Order: sequence, then structure tokens, then C-alpha cells
Amino acid sequence: MKSAEYNKAKINPFAVTRDVRKFDKDTNNLYKTITIVAKRSNQIAQELKEEFHERAQEFATVNDTLDEMYENKEQIELARYFEQLPKPTLLAIHEFENGQVFFKDTEK
Repeated sequence: MKSAEYNKAKINPFAVTRDVRKFDKDTNNLYKTITIVAKRSNQIAQELKEEFHERAQEFATVNDTLDEMYENKEQIELARYFEQLPKPTLLAIHEFENGQVFFKDTEK
């Protein structure tokens, strides 16, 4: 999923109290649910990191004398855009609650 799709998701950025019985209804185990959400959160964070680096490389300029990367206005705007996206944990919880996360129980 691209950052634009994550940005379209209307997710409350503040702490929300969740009903534990509803949160673990798919797994029947709160700890499994937390593990699934944590793994998905790590995947989302990695996807966003890779996308950010790909897009940042488009704006990078190299100074041959010092071999340093200089930030320009576009890079700063790109960084602000990614900072304003919902956090990966909130995105993973949103996906899990809406049945968009595939997981397999290895114990069965």
C-alpha cells in the first residue's frame, strides 16, 4: 500500500479505548492479536521507509567537492508529508479491525 492510500484512511491520531473482547474476536487470544498487529506495523513502517527513501533520492543533489547531500525545499516538504501520515501502529490496528490483515494460525 502506498503512502497516498494510508493518507486517505481516516484514522483518529489520538489514543482510543478499545473493547478487548471485540479486539481479539478473530484470534481468541489477545497476545496473538497484539503480535499480528505488531508484525503488520513493522511491515508498514518498512514500506513507508522504503517509499520515503525512493522519493527522497529524486531530490538529492551531490556536491562533488565535499560529497555531501544537501536538503532542498522539496525534500523538506516530503519529510513533512511523511511525518503527517498516521503512525504505522495505528494503520495496522485500523487494517486489523477492518479485516484487511491476512494471518495464519500455526498451531492449527
